[in-house]
Amino acid sequence: MTPFKLKIVTPDGLIFDGEAEKLIVRTIGGDVAILARHIDYVAPLGMGRAIVEAGGNRRTAACIGGMLSVSDGEVTLVPTTFEWSDTIDADRVERSYQRADKVLHDSNASDADIALAEARLHRALVRKSVISFK
Repeated sequence: MTPFKLKIVTPDGLIFDGEAEKLIVRTIGGDVAILARHIDYVAPLGMGRAIVEAGGNRRTAACIGGMLSVSDGEVTLVPTTFEWSDTIDADRVERSYQRADKVLHDSNASDADIALAEARLHRALVRKSVISFK
């Protein structure tokens, strides 16, 4: 496959800067796959699994929020959170999942607490699904 320039940058810093053959990410409209010579494109990211194929290797990550941009053949992914599957702490994810679940089953929880717990639960589920791709 023909490679393209890919840069992945989060608020914490540069995650990836190099050539890739394929990028698959979840936008708010669904999954998209980016290959070389893709048309210019901009989309807001949702919460889901990201797949980067580069140099014959395939890596999976949890990708949450942010933007995807394709311009003049160069792809820039600017997620709020991006965690490679082999760096995700499964125990931490489980604790976050349990805390969110506890709030969601609390009859005294406020609407704001429930909304935050739902978001936390969704992030935990994305991370749990990605861990299996180590």
